[in-house]
Amino acid sequence: MKCQRCPKQATLHITEVLGEDRYEEVHLCEDCAKKYLVEPQKKAAAKAVAGADEAAEVESAVAGPTCGTCGISYLEFRNQGRFGCPHDYDAFKAELLPLLESIHGDVRHVGKAPRRLPRTQGAVVELTALRRRLQQLVTEENYEEAARVRDRIRELENG
Repeated sequence: MKCQRCPKQATLHITEVLGEDRYEEVHLCEDCAKKYLVEPQKKAAAKAVAGADEAAEVESAVAGPTCGTCGISYLEFRNQGRFGCPHDYDAFKAELLPLLESIHGDVRHVGKAPRRLPRTQGAVVELTALRRRLQQLVTEENYEEAARVRDRIRELENG
């Protein structure tokens, strides 16, 4: 089916309820749908406060936040599935965290270690983790546990 406003293929099919037993179906492409969905909000904003700034705010609210570096909006990212630059991760952090959590089950990547990790490399990884834990325990003033962690560090260092 073709878009009702341009010759492109219609990808969105909107049914508006006008009243009791009155419906209007609209078939639009992505670009025309963006304009169509913003139009009623623009008109309402223009009635409340006549000005171009208000209409631009409404349009940007629909598109979501934008990256200050590359200018891509969150809506564009969702449609394309690609970021414009590395700064987009920071610009869209609030929107990405729930998305990542729903996809991966967590927002922090832990990773995996190879099954045949060499002993020396495994010890280095464990030493690094134990040193971080020791710093945390000292900060928390949990000296008994810190002493145990310190002793384990010495065992690993002496080999």
